[in-house]
Amino acid sequence: MKIVLASNNQGKLAELHAMLAPLGLELISQGVLNISEAAEPFKTFVENALAKARHAAQASGMPALADDAGLCVDAFGGLPGVDTAYYATQFGLEKSDSNSVRALLEQMKDIDNRRAALVSTLVAVRSAQDPEPLIAVGRVVGEITREPRGENGFGFDPVMYIPAFDKTFAQLPIEVKNANSHRGQAARAMVTLMRDRWLST
Repeated sequence: MKIVLASNNQGKLAELHAMLAPLGLELISQGVLNISEAAEPFKTFVENALAKARHAAQASGMPALADDAGLCVDAFGGLPGVDTAYYATQFGLEKSDSNSVRALLEQMKDIDNRRAALVSTLVAVRSAQDPEPLIAVGRVVGEITREPRGENGFGFDPVMYIPAFDKTFAQLPIEVKNANSHRGQAARAMVTLMRDRWLST
């Protein structure tokens, strides 16, 4: 089965492609099909992911999978949340992972409560009108470091310290990160849902 991934993020595509491989599913980035980015006007991950999945399914005529993920910082009342990808732009910086990390560390320089969660919500639909979308959520709690550490991963991985490993996500081997990340948790749950709801005979 071919499924459109409602994202042009190559990091997400690579991670999700590997995680969904056991089902024999082929993920195709929406960019390959010239599908535009969907509007994301909502304040929750699940609403934005659903909007993206329905948009990609409508434009392609194929099943679609969307991910909305972000960083929820306790000291900021859960923000930046759905605005994580554009975090740097709130402070006059260009949109980029490195600028977002820089802005976060600057905003948190005098904050002792470093607790934060990375959250991933995956939504899959069989069609744009699917009344029963599959929804899977993954969540990892850690602490924001005071400087970036590690070279692997993307986004806030270099500053997301995971106490169980005594390392940031960017310091972990990719396979270990994928097995334990918020997206890894959500993808495993989605694999189970797809197998049970879509692929069982």
